[in-house]
Amino acid sequence: MKKKRLIPVLLLKNGCLVKSKGFSRYQNLGNLSTAVKRLSEWDSDELIFLDISTDDVYDIRRDDQGYTNPQSFLEIIDDVAKVTFMPVTIGGKIRSLVDIEKRLVLGADKVSINSIAVVDKTFIKQAAQEFGSQCIVVSIDVKNVDGKYTIFSDGGETPVQYNVIEWSTIVEDLGAGEILLNSIDRDGMGNGYDMALLKLVSENVNIPVIACGGVGDWRHFEEALEGTAVDAVAAANIFHFVDQSVFLAKKYLYDKGFNVRNPDLINI
Repeated sequence: MKKKRLIPVLLLKNGCLVKSKGFSRYQNLGNLSTAVKRLSEWDSDELIFLDISTDDVYDIRRDDQGYTNPQSFLEIIDDVAKVTFMPVTIGGKIRSLVDIEKRLVLGADKVSINSIAVVDKTFIKQAAQEFGSQCIVVSIDVKNVDGKYTIFSDGGETPVQYNVIEWSTIVEDLGAGEILLNSIDRDGMGNGYDMALLKLVSENVNIPVIACGGVGDWRHFEEALEGTAVDAVAAANIFHFVDQSVFLAKKYLYDKGFNVRNPDLINI
């Protein structure tokens, strides 16, 4: 039986690793490469790395203590690839097949696409045909508006015409290998996943769904794996503030009897 995955999400804004809340408030958390190295050592199954910068300015404003100061997103990807030993999904600033190819050449295993897929849904099919469905993750950002789940693109700014089931089915039919399902309402809140949203999508598609948005406690991972058909649970903020966080979360799930990889004590 396929193992359930535990996936940290890292958000990059203008070169800095940040904590997000509601897709609108951001707190600087420090050096990206350092965080990636820790998460790799703590036995993460995979890593999702998303650039949420609205422009092309990258400057961590640190030239001391040996910190590198890359000036482009591609330079940052190259730095990250040197310190990780887990599969990495890269998202952000993807506008063409060439952009995907550049990320894969630098070490990405998969790419996450969002806004470009909404602008031109045939891009999903083109990308899947060129690089394989297993390489293409479509990120879907969802907010509850007047009691209805509404999809947004452009970092949560622009509403999309499709409802969440329609769009999830479309991206599957066009060749996406996975869906990264983000709740804008729960982002950074720590009050748990939107379980109704996870159930709605995971039970209506046949490709893996990665849950994201709202984790504030290990039991929220448990609730999603127990109560929905998601294939993986992901989170961002919670992994930054506890030493050996991924190992501890995975141990919690393993001890509860979930089908996750046995935590690797050797790496602790």
